Amino acid sequence: MSSVPEHSAAAGPGSTDPVQSSAVIVPTAGTAVGRSAAPGVAPPASQVAAPTSLQVLRSLDSGPRGLLEAQAEERLARFGENTLPAWRPVSWPRRFVRSLRDPFTSVLLCLGLVSTAVASWGTAAVTLALVVVSCLLRSAEEHRADRSTAALRELVATTATVLRRTGPDAAPLAREMPVGELVPGDVIRLGPGDLVPADVRLLRASGLTVHQSALTGESVPVAKQPVDAPDGHRTADAGSGGEAGLFARPELCFQGSSVASGSGTAVVTATGTGTRFAAAYDSSARRRGTSAFDRSVQGISSTLIRFMLLTPPLVLMANAALRGRGLETLPFAVAVAVGLTPEMLPVIVTTVLARGASLLARDHGVIVKRLPALHDLGAIDVLCLDKTGTLTQDRPVVERSLNGAGRPDPEVLHWAAVNALWTLQLAELPAPDALDEAVLDATEEQEGALSAYDGVTALPFDPVRRLATAVLRSPGRLGTHTLVTKGAVEAVLDRCALDGAERDRLRALAAREAADGLRLLAVARSERPARLGTYTTADERGLAFLGFVALRDALTPSAAQALDVLEHRGVAVKVLTGDNPGTVARACRDLGLDPGEVVSAERIDALSDGELAEAADRATVFARCTPEHKARIVSALRTVGHTTGFLGDGVNDLPAMHAADVGICPRNAVDVARETADVVLAEKDLAAIDHAITAGRHCSGNIATYLRITLSSNLGNVIAMLAAGLMLPFLPMLPAQVLVQNLCFDAAQLAFAFDRPAPAVLRRPTVLRPRDFLRFITGFGLLNATADLATFAVLAYALHGSAASGGQEAFHSGWFTENLLTQALVMLLLRTGRRTAEGRSGGPLRAAASGLAVVGLLLPLTPLGPLLGMSALPPLYFLLLATVLALYTCGLSAARTCYERKWRFS
Repeated sequence: MSSVPEHSAAAGPGSTDPVQSSAVIVPTAGTAVGRSAAPGVAPPASQVAAPTSLQVLRSLDSGPRGLLEAQAEERLARFGENTLPAWRPVSWPRRFVRSLRDPFTSVLLCLGLVSTAVASWGTAAVTLALVVVSCLLRSAEEHRADRSTAALRELVATTATVLRRTGPDAAPLAREMPVGELVPGDVIRLGPGDLVPADVRLLRASGLTVHQSALTGESVPVAKQPVDAPDGHRTADAGSGGEAGLFARPELCFQGSSVASGSGTAVVTATGTGTRFAAAYDSSARRRGTSAFDRSVQGISSTLIRFMLLTPPLVLMANAALRGRGLETLPFAVAVAVGLTPEMLPVIVTTVLARGASLLARDHGVIVKRLPALHDLGAIDVLCLDKTGTLTQDRPVVERSLNGAGRPDPEVLHWAAVNALWTLQLAELPAPDALDEAVLDATEEQEGALSAYDGVTALPFDPVRRLATAVLRSPGRLGTHTLVTKGAVEAVLDRCALDGAERDRLRALAAREAADGLRLLAVARSERPARLGTYTTADERGLAFLGFVALRDALTPSAAQALDVLEHRGVAVKVLTGDNPGTVARACRDLGLDPGEVVSAERIDALSDGELAEAADRATVFARCTPEHKARIVSALRTVGHTTGFLGDGVNDLPAMHAADVGICPRNAVDVARETADVVLAEKDLAAIDHAITAGRHCSGNIATYLRITLSSNLGNVIAMLAAGLMLPFLPMLPAQVLVQNLCFDAAQLAFAFDRPAPAVLRRPTVLRPRDFLRFITGFGLLNATADLATFAVLAYALHGSAASGGQEAFHSGWFTENLLTQALVMLLLRTGRRTAEGRSGGPLRAAASGLAVVGLLLPLTPLGPLLGMSALPPLYFLLLATVLALYTCGLSAARTCYERKWRFS
């Protein structure tokens, strides 16, 4: 079997096949042989007796020599390939239609249709064009992300070593074949580094341990061995309930695990969608609740929609009551409603997010699969993650070695390394486990001293004894053999010549070390007369205890710095792990993250949802968590107002990824995790998440700036239009003029997609809160309306005595110019986080504002001016307008300063 990275998915892409229909034919790990079950449903494991290996083979119509080729072909046709459901790309038309679900895009579409109904063709054409552009941009970026995700699937294809026979009397042949061709009843071989390709039942094993972290979150390899007990004497759960008990059963291995050490032979019991690994695929289809971005946009859009629905009736009724105008003002009323709408919002949002996602993919290898997730990344204030592979590497390192008195003693580590080296060299199939590698790495400088011994024989580690023994000849010690034993504390102490009190004292010492989050190996030694006969486990008696080797999880080099950066960015880190409390608390302390009170799974089960929300808000570490615990904690954090991200890579992380606002995984995660995630990282590294969060805040800052400026300016214009419509005997601005003004402002606003927010924006989560926006746009919108009304007074004075027709055209020109100039000022003065004292204004935004001002001043003077109903203005107007704009600038700066001081807007 080929070796693949740990946590990779077990099956590559393939077709979707029916679920196996009966546990009688294909018994899953938790199903009693001979008892039928509903498709895809197994009875509770604790309620059935565990079948023996012989019963499993008989129920599968198989044997230790494997299946016949003809049987395998028939079963492959019946049950389908051993793959997860195939990834199906979304078609362009469906993706385009799905983009219309965006609230503002829907509002624009409705306004475009209304404009068409009232024959306001220019407004309709521009509005509908914006809808199409927005949908195309979003569809194109999501298509790019899907292509990147599909390419990642190709990285996890693998093969399996299978025993097959050509005929009933033919000898079985072992050959490598794609895992997709495995069928129930196949007999496979497992070796170090192999990925378990399906759910299997062990028939034989030698020192077999497997990593189940992708399924359970455990960072330590789990010992596996074939166990057969008579029916009725052992239940399937061995005393543990539910799914966790199945994974603890020693004779069962599951798709998604990988072999850490040893070897084994197993029979395949379930493939494809019938595996425990694939069961999580159903949950990946569940729709996540509304994200932070969805909630923000819905809140803002619902407020604006109310305004827009009220505006046309108010305009019509006011003109009818005070001016006697009828439906002829309907196009103007629709234009006013369109003027309140941030028409460019879908385009700006999509452009900003698509640009941010493209830069992330290019510079940091981070793939954003769902564009709004980039905003949610910027809004994250709580990041939940597992310990293994994120804060710590998936390997141990030696912390220290102690003698029986609890004092440091390098001699203990020396003998532990001698044991590790010679059990490895004398093994038939050399396969060092992680603990042996850690011990040898710690004594690398003593390599010459370790090899000075002559190895005689070795009794390798096995899961039952939980220890390993090397028999050596020491230099200059003829006629004497040295037995060096290393293994689990209890197993070694039981084989040492100790009295009860001494044994209890050493157990207490080991317990204190373990409470500090360390993993312990006990080391013992014995001198025996040399002999020619073989050594057996019976010789592991009467040993002299040497001491303990304490190991801890190796820390991820970049984790401490990344945690510090996240803290300064206002992101709280919560560790949700299946490991024991001491181990995770120790890792957190080593990284400078205060674990505080560790919340265990038992306590989580005892808390109500409200109590869990309070505990989750306070605590940092949650240990012994099942997948359901993780999802419940994440949901609890969201209920108290946090925007959450969850970083996971295994099947056990799927529920929590669904529960979070943003699901994050590395590219070497299992298939279902990658397809469920909103964001895929090049590496499982907190530094990459920091880059993604920074990019998200960058995008959110630009979107927030655009919304504040646009909505306050639009609201001011609408208020001024309504007031002018009631005061003037003519329309204050023709529909065509409103359209051109909006087009100019919309084109200038594209610069927000390329603006650079201030560093202050990147230091805290960015959330689009509807109440904050309403407060801001109301205050600054009224200020803008005041400037417009002052302009009316200026126009009345400057145009006094003009002819009726010429006065209307001049009024339209004057207000058109003032509107674009005030909007240009607002773009520069209300940019997020840009105070004048900073001495720098964004190049694209400054150019856009300058262009807007030039258009406002020159357009009425061009040949296009008369076509739009505008004429040249007298010089006195520009002098008075300059005074109004200077006063408006002072008022705008003062209002901004007051707002910053009160609401800490920056």
